[in-house]
Amino acid sequence: MATVNALVVAGGGAGGNGGPGGGGGGGYQANTALAVTAQAYTITVGAGGARATGINQDGPNGADSIFSSITATGGGGGGAYNKAGKNGGCGGGEGFGPSVGSTSGGTGSQGGNGGQGVASNNSGGGGGGGATANGTNASGVTGGNGGAGTANSISGSSVTYGGGGGGAGFTNQGTGGAGGGGAASSGASANGVSGTANTGGGGGGNYDSEGSFDSGAGGSGVVIIAYATDGSDGVSTDSTGGTVTTVGANTIHTFTSSGTFTLVEAGGGGAAQAARRGVVMMM
Repeated sequence: MATVNALVVAGGGAGGNGGPGGGGGGGYQANTALAVTAQAYTITVGAGGARATGINQDGPNGADSIFSSITATGGGGGGAYNKAGKNGGCGGGEGFGPSVGSTSGGTGSQGGNGGQGVASNNSGGGGGGGATANGTNASGVTGGNGGAGTANSISGSSVTYGGGGGGAGFTNQGTGGAGGGGAASSGASANGVSGTANTGGGGGGNYDSEGSFDSGAGGSGVVIIAYATDGSDGVSTDSTGGTVTTVGANTIHTFTSSGTFTLVEAGGGGAAQAARRGVVMMM
């Protein structure tokens, strides 16, 4: 049986605009021994949610990322004034307003919940949930911080994915969570900071009462597949798709956009294996 080490991260949710919560990080899914077979796998890399524009607009959710049996759920968008954050891989933060008081949920083990906004006007929105931690609740006129993401070394170095976006406040802005989460902003000065591309980071909320600026967009997701270069995992280096690198004893396929991973089993007579045996392949 062939197996691969797989990381699948969805697109992050966008922050809300106007009394806003931070966007939730993209759902995080990892399997260090995923059973695979010789075939062409369609790889879907989810886009981040688009910026929320105009006054009192919720942030859109991010899109799912998919490889084989693994689906990572897009991050939840941040809530606007008097609105809850959206459920997603990681939950979006709640906006502030007199009728708020709920928490958006992350999806299973994929990520944490969004933080709560303050139940009054001219206050703060909650931070978006991260892959490891919930977003923090807003406090007074201060927006909540985005929850932290999860670190993974499948690429050959430790990278943190799925950080939540910061919630915006009337006076003080929430920070983005580790793992690509964007910071919030005041509508009087700038757009919310977008989540980092290919980390699934949530976008920062934007406190906007005039429609001058937008929230931060969610960061796009990523799919990474790794296996032993020597074929001991049952996978040949004749396999194709994505950006292919070799780090230490592993071959790594990185997909920063959707594509196809064509898996060739070790021992299948491909060109790379023939070269290791010293056999010349006739064209």
